[in-house]
Amino acid sequence: MAKDQSSIHAYRAIRASYTPKTITVYQAYPPEISNPALEAQSFKPPFSRTRMTWIKPSFLWMAYRSGWATKQRQERVLAIEIAREGFEWALQNSCLSHWDAKSEKTTLDKEQWQKKLHASPVRIQWDPERDFEFRPLDYRSIQIGLGPEAVSRYVDDWIVSITDVTDLMHKIRDHVEEGNLEAAERLLPVEEEYSLPAELKEILQASS
Repeated sequence: MAKDQSSIHAYRAIRASYTPKTITVYQAYPPEISNPALEAQSFKPPFSRTRMTWIKPSFLWMAYRSGWATKQRQERVLAIEIAREGFEWALQNSCLSHWDAKSEKTTLDKEQWQKKLHASPVRIQWDPERDFEFRPLDYRSIQIGLGPEAVSRYVDDWIVSITDVTDLMHKIRDHVEEGNLEAAERLLPVEEEYSLPAELKEILQASS
């Protein structure tokens, strides 16, 4: 980033673009999936409802994952605006993908965690957030994996709008490659900390 962000961000917190009713997440797909989705404003075949699909509230983490929308089968980046009610259902019905015995926030033993993981329709990962050069930062960004039950809810009930942000990805990348990080940062979607009730913080082992 243009300036050090680590000191002003909680270690594990959801940072996203959101409104009182919606939150924006990102996914990257090839044209055969993204084009029908943009036309229908929902996901259609060959999008699969039976595979886990991962949604990401962090624009920069999506940029890192897709290589600024250049990796194979990730050539188009979509901003999907979904209902906050659905988003919070996903969090409420989630389980962390990894069990950490050393974490002071761990409330389940390994056997309990394995049972919950098997039963949960949603999985959560906290991965290092990235800067413009994709270097890992010392705070985490959430990735939300939707299993088949959650995918059906996502596609049928939660989606409000789908927007192609591939060109924006490329413009920001061009500024980064030119060394103009201030211009790149001005184009970034504004992401703010998403307030979570205590119950969801415990489920997610979030810092705030």
